[in-house]
Amino acid sequence: MNRINCLIVDDEPAALELLESYIGKVYFLTLVKKCQTAIEAMKILEENQIDLLFLDIHMPGVNGIQLLKSLINRPAVIFTTGYREYAFEGFENDAVDFLLKPFDFDRFLKAVNKAGNLFQKTSRQPEYSPERQRFIFVKADYKLVKINVDDILYVEGLKDYIKIFTRQKLILTLMSMSAIEEKLPSEAFFRVHRSYIIAVGKIDSVSRHRVIIGDKFIPVSIPYRNRFYTYIDKST
Repeated sequence: MNRINCLIVDDEPAALELLESYIGKVYFLTLVKKCQTAIEAMKILEENQIDLLFLDIHMPGVNGIQLLKSLINRPAVIFTTGYREYAFEGFENDAVDFLLKPFDFDRFLKAVNKAGNLFQKTSRQPEYSPERQRFIFVKADYKLVKINVDDILYVEGLKDYIKIFTRQKLILTLMSMSAIEEKLPSEAFFRVHRSYIIAVGKIDSVSRHRVIIGDKFIPVSIPYRNRFYTYIDKST
């Protein structure tokens, strides 16, 4: 796994020390800086490549949510706070996880492993490989349905099902997003949201953190943006 550069933002010195000690125990995390205010964090984010932000929400002056919303290129974020009522707002801002203080190392490790898995899945650099299998089978309507990979436009995840949108039809199947992601060739598909996988060759345009395929506007969520836009930049 590649190293993940981290920044801690918390106005409590004890919380800074605890997170620093936890980060030091995880081989794939690198602590770049720690700070106590959002203003200081903005400067650090401008001057350093930060992949993962450990962000307190309730801080004097500019709070964690306000800081996150002010960023154009947001890193992935794990919120850390003593206020349970902020949990919903945290996840509304596409947080990887939400750590309610006080939390132990096991809970911290669960959160950073989620981040690590996310970075592994989004760090792929697609390259065209004609030798790869160009079709998949999925269960639908009590049978196995063959789908030509080149016909797939995008995949949308629901609670227990996924929708596979192709040129010709919509296929609904009982499958997880991670399972369909494993089936699809990585050189042709990119996950841009927890609920969306897109065929990169079918993109018509990208605008305001949205991918447009035909008449469908697909959001590019915060944890996936940096690597998606890096891929797009390399393709231009």
